[in-house]
Amino acid sequence: MQDHLDEPSSLPLPGEGKRGEAGHWGYLLRQAANAHRQRAEQSLADLGLTLPQFSVLTMLAAYPGHSNADLARLALLTPQTMSVIVANLSKAGLIERRAHALHGRIQQIELTMLGGAKLGQAKERVYGLEAAMAAGMTAQEQQIVRAWLVRLAQLNSE
Repeated sequence: MQDHLDEPSSLPLPGEGKRGEAGHWGYLLRQAANAHRQRAEQSLADLGLTLPQFSVLTMLAAYPGHSNADLARLALLTPQTMSVIVANLSKAGLIERRAHALHGRIQQIELTMLGGAKLGQAKERVYGLEAAMAAGMTAQEQQIVRAWLVRLAQLNSE
């Protein structure tokens, strides 16, 4: 009996068969998101950041002073995951937490100067990956894809 593991894989590569243009939309979206995540994680590794941490820093730069719960919604993470990320970013000196002026139990979170600098380095890398992803697309094609992705996300909030 031949061991199945000794045979070369007959699984299709990305772009082939159901992993290509004949594939289901949900699977193709997941496949593309996974490819982006892997490349982004690799590009951020030597900065000591994960992609979820990068997302949180990006959201804090855009929307400073929000709580863990707000950030979890913005970054599409669970509150429990956000608590761990915030604790790790705080320990690294990239963010600071302070009590809300009216609701003392709520902590508002902001980037530190170190966090802003680290975010700047990370953005260069991640945005470079995004530019590579869009290579060969016109500005109009990129806008069509962005608008479509936004519409998909909005379906979840209807």
